[in-house]
Amino acid sequence: MILTGNQIQAELGRNIVIEPFSPEQLNPNSYNMRLHDELLVYEEVILDMRKPNRYRRLSIPPEGLVLNPQQLYLGRTVERTETHNLVPMLEGRSSIGRLGLFVHITAGFGDIGFKGYWTLEMFAVQPIRIYAGIPICQIFYHDVRGEITEYASSKYQNNQDIQPSLLFKEWQAESDPQKRLAFGQESPQ
Repeated sequence: MILTGNQIQAELGRNIVIEPFSPEQLNPNSYNMRLHDELLVYEEVILDMRKPNRYRRLSIPPEGLVLNPQQLYLGRTVERTETHNLVPMLEGRSSIGRLGLFVHITAGFGDIGFKGYWTLEMFAVQPIRIYAGIPICQIFYHDVRGEITEYASSKYQNNQDIQPSLLFKEWQAESDPQKRLAFGQESPQ
């Protein structure tokens, strides 16, 4: 079941933390989150899953920044969230999607226990001017059933900034391919 906006507000300080929180951003069954003023873009022509990829930082000026098609931009939310006993999920706002901007390519699913800023994987269908502080996505929450194990990633938990892919850390988990953990699982640290 998806929590209503009223229930999201009732869970604040208990199972949900949204910092900063503004009642004006609360919807009937979600909460609008805003775009931070910085983006990352990869500098590599070919991205490599086994290595850290170089990137550069862009600032979004007050007059906005034009995103170009065929370029991945990593952004983040202004809001930091923390979720317990619920599954957080992120979706782009329909008004943003109708302008041809994908806010997350695949990573809209959060884990119980996640703490941090949400990294946005932004991709434009055609050139579009974006602005810092725009409500760009919405977070919503699902009830869960069963025993809960909270997210405890050494890669993304408690992040303080935009997070480029850290998939390479899974490849570095162990040098012996026979002992390497299954794809997608965290390495012990």
